[in-house]
Amino acid sequence: MQRILVAGATGSGKSTLARAVSTRLEIPYHEMDELYFAGPNWRENPQFTTRIREIAASPTWIFDSFGYPEVRDLLWERADTVVWLDYPRRVVMPRVLRRSLRRTVLRERLFSGNRETLTDWFTRDHPARTSWTQHGPRRAEIGARAGDTRFAPLRTLRFTAPRAAAGWLRTLPGS
Repeated sequence: MQRILVAGATGSGKSTLARAVSTRLEIPYHEMDELYFAGPNWRENPQFTTRIREIAASPTWIFDSFGYPEVRDLLWERADTVVWLDYPRRVVMPRVLRRSLRRTVLRERLFSGNRETLTDWFTRDHPARTSWTQHGPRRAEIGARAGDTRFAPLRTLRFTAPRAAAGWLRTLPGS
């Protein structure tokens, strides 16, 4: 495993697992949203695609995403491993709700200084809404990509429960 995508629904724990794998395997971790958002008001980074291409060309990396549409195929073509956190909604939704509530109440600074606000909870792209509405479609797309010959010989590790992912993590060096 040298080029790894940690994929799954919003709130499944992709960033947390990607950071842990990065530490254990000593592979650089790249937070996709940090690269995507470049300024206040969730402004998109105009150099996003260029930066992802640069990183994807390097020999080792971990991303906590299955990729924004403009870079998705590039990442899947370059990855050698996908760690798929295929958790049910009953696992993901409490996680994403707790995380967003904490971020809102504590006014945590996120990507490029942005914050989740109470107003954001009522937008169509709030993480809780995204997690709910995209759970099924994202699951179907990741499953289809995992079996797509365009991305062979991609190794897919699919975990359907957090306990299984945690057990696998403990098997990695540095555990």
